[in-house]
Amino acid sequence: MNERLTASVLVTLAIQEFVKSGTGDLAKRFTAEALAKIPVLWEKIKSRLLDKSEKVNQALGKLEEGDTTAIETVTKNLDVILDEEPDFAQELRVLAREIEAGKISQIGLDNFEAGELEAEVDQKMKAKTTTQTEQIGATGVKVTGKATIKIKQNID
Repeated sequence: MNERLTASVLVTLAIQEFVKSGTGDLAKRFTAEALAKIPVLWEKIKSRLLDKSEKVNQALGKLEEGDTTAIETVTKNLDVILDEEPDFAQELRVLAREIEAGKISQIGLDNFEAGELEAEVDQKMKAKTTTQTEQIGATGVKVTGKATIKIKQNID
């Protein structure tokens, strides 16, 4: 992740629990440790912006309701704070990197060419660490004739 994370990236990462389809969706994309840090990131951003202005307060409330139209207002105000308070900016960036490190990536089939392909992919994963977990079923496969690929992966 970029050393100079933008306010936009920080806000987008922090509000995921509000704008995605709930924690079930997030649980499929992040480890438990990373999930626990998302609300911490949001609370740090929110507490620093709260009561800056009525417009900012309304924008924070809208984001918590899942209304992403307020992202720009929150991002602009956070950007000013990040410029004025380098220690706070670094604190948020460290937390964001820890969250990003807990992303779970699963790829069933990727970057393949085939004349005819029949594929069956069944992947299940339960990550228990704070490190990034990546599960790849098949990648870079090139088939000129008929191919059948069956992949079943489990990581507990």
